[in-house]
Amino acid sequence: MHILVLGAAGMVGRKLVERLTRDGRLGKSDITRLTLQDVVAPAKPETSIPADVVTCDVADQAAVTKLVAGRPDVIFHLAAIVSGEAEADFDKGYRINLDGTRYLIDAVRAIGGGYKPRIVFTSSIAVFGAPFPDKIGDEFLSAPLTSYGTQKAIGELLISDYTRKGLFDGVSIRLPTICVRPGLPNKAASGFFSNIIREPLAGKEAVLPVSEDVRHWHASPRSAVGFLLHAGTMDTNTIGPRRALSMPGLSATVGEQIAALGRVAGKSVTDRIKRVPDQTITGIVAGWPRDFVTDRALKLGFITAEKTFDDIIRIHIEDELGGKFVS
Repeated sequence: MHILVLGAAGMVGRKLVERLTRDGRLGKSDITRLTLQDVVAPAKPETSIPADVVTCDVADQAAVTKLVAGRPDVIFHLAAIVSGEAEADFDKGYRINLDGTRYLIDAVRAIGGGYKPRIVFTSSIAVFGAPFPDKIGDEFLSAPLTSYGTQKAIGELLISDYTRKGLFDGVSIRLPTICVRPGLPNKAASGFFSNIIREPLAGKEAVLPVSEDVRHWHASPRSAVGFLLHAGTMDTNTIGPRRALSMPGLSATVGEQIAALGRVAGKSVTDRIKRVPDQTITGIVAGWPRDFVTDRALKLGFITAEKTFDDIIRIHIEDELGGKFVS
């Protein structure tokens, strides 16, 4: 099996590649080749599986066409710019998040001859816009109120329509906010959800720009990889025509996040969180979903790795900090 990962240098992309190379197979099929793409060079994996590392822009149509010419069996499309950057740079957001997706699926279509790969498109809960109920169900209307959410919603529609026409076998998974993200802060407006956990555990101060009663939908990086793997192997005959699925997660307030951090790491760690209100971020967060009912995804076999926010923090400590933190 030949697997193409677009956005392989990103946080989730790196973790997906690590899991694929560790397992050596996807579902019941051995991985015979990997192609790893990003706008910056993805790390060359230490594996006996032949792996090509390609540095290019998904908004470069010729480059994407060349990637697909290798006829990968499964394509994980993680390439995107994040919410805050897509909102700040309107043209760049549409160029990367929309044009890049169109170039990919049109390149697959152009091959023809019965070539029908599985395409897993990473969407986002940003496809939903206020007003919405306390718990968003599977039948709730997708009506985004941000450029990023709009770009992801269009991507979902394209994946479903091209699949309906028999051009490939597509699945869109709406990821919760991934927390705790390792590494440095990015330009996502949601970054503070990870910052207030990651930085204090590393012995650093973190800024909390919103009130503690802000509620949001989360999943760990470990869960995100699990969602991708399942989407790449599941029997899509059971999905039906609606190919976009909201992934399971965990709803928690910022206050509950901080309380969980205190239980896991102690008050000396939570004391590193500084409250500095930011009205711009507060305004953005006010239009975000808070909780979900994800019955379709659960029935189709998608599961999370955590049941409480304490679990999310422990996963971060285990996976990123070697089981240790600065108390």
